[in-house]
Amino acid sequence: MPAPPLFPTAFDQTPFLVIWETTRACALACVHCRADAIARRDPHELTTEEGFALIYQVRGLGTPPPLFVLTGGDPMRRPDLARLVRHASDQGLTVALTPSGTAAATPARLAELKDAGLSRIAVSLDGPDAASHDAFRRVRGSYDWTMRIIESAIALDLPLQINTTVSRITLPHLHAMAARMSELPITLWAVFFLVQTGRGASLDQISASECEDVLGYLYDLSLTAPFGIKTTEAPHYQRVVQQREQAREAAGLPTRAVERRRQLRATRSVGDGNGFVFVDHVGQICPSGFLPMTRGNVRTASLADVYRDDALFRMLRDAARLEGKCGACEFRTTCGGSRSRAYAATGNALGSDPLCAYEPTAYVAVPPPAPAMEPHRTPLTVPLRLVTGDQSAIDCEHTGA
Repeated sequence: MPAPPLFPTAFDQTPFLVIWETTRACALACVHCRADAIARRDPHELTTEEGFALIYQVRGLGTPPPLFVLTGGDPMRRPDLARLVRHASDQGLTVALTPSGTAAATPARLAELKDAGLSRIAVSLDGPDAASHDAFRRVRGSYDWTMRIIESAIALDLPLQINTTVSRITLPHLHAMAARMSELPITLWAVFFLVQTGRGASLDQISASECEDVLGYLYDLSLTAPFGIKTTEAPHYQRVVQQREQAREAAGLPTRAVERRRQLRATRSVGDGNGFVFVDHVGQICPSGFLPMTRGNVRTASLADVYRDDALFRMLRDAARLEGKCGACEFRTTCGGSRSRAYAATGNALGSDPLCAYEPTAYVAVPPPAPAMEPHRTPLTVPLRLVTGDQSAIDCEHTGA
């Protein structure tokens, strides 16, 4: 299969990825769910005809068009799913699906979806065995159902992507998960770094130093893995790749830069509102599902106009607006940090990504002031400041997004 065309490096006009939450209904109760999924379908979901209208809007975003992902909840809960896939495929969209690991994703329905034009299926696998995966998904048997979906996809010769969440709970299984990936004929391993929102707000994420170790491990794996590797909500993987490949080139070692770009299509990080746009089950437009800041609704607004011209979307694409470490970082245009994680941690979507361990050379902590006259008083938090070229200090504490 020839490599797909590379996307432009800037996403001002056309996003790389459009995600539609077709429903919020799901039989699972996963501990990390950003949607806080519900048992039954919402009667206010976009209808089939409204889904068709959304598909026309997605196709109109540009050429090449964005990748179009149908997610949930569990999209298998929609009886019109094959009609939606066929309509999107007929419009020239590359359509992917993220079903939940339940009995709803039968071999017959998956075959129907492939016949309708489905291009890829993405399945979540968060542990190398039933015990670890089911504990994370909170439904006994989810691992077995997920493996049945994987087996069906393989039998149908449907390109397969595995999504895996990295959190404090799943980190001990990462190497075993990588070994499990090598046993499966997958196209892409998508590694999602927890954002503490939705049900995931109560989960512990890994530390910044652990994240750096994981990103380095993923880079090393990418040199030999027969599948592509991408990260979600860890755009600093782009920094790690750039740093490691520069070091390899300096040492006269080969790199996999060209092959990696072809696997991922995008040549830079795809972030919240910056190459990525999310439409929820009732049509609300957000920068991503992990950054639930509603900026319009596809029932009444143009998806293209919101993505291109909305003030928040434009800010999220403007690296000069970033604050804290991310604003001072020399990798801010290719990385930019997770805006969702910054917002979840601080309430400021333009702030620093707390899961990044990198210290930009232009960013230093101001030394604490001399002790106050009242030595037992709790000291105030020391603000961080950006050192500019003329050595003047500019206060970078955020004012809110």
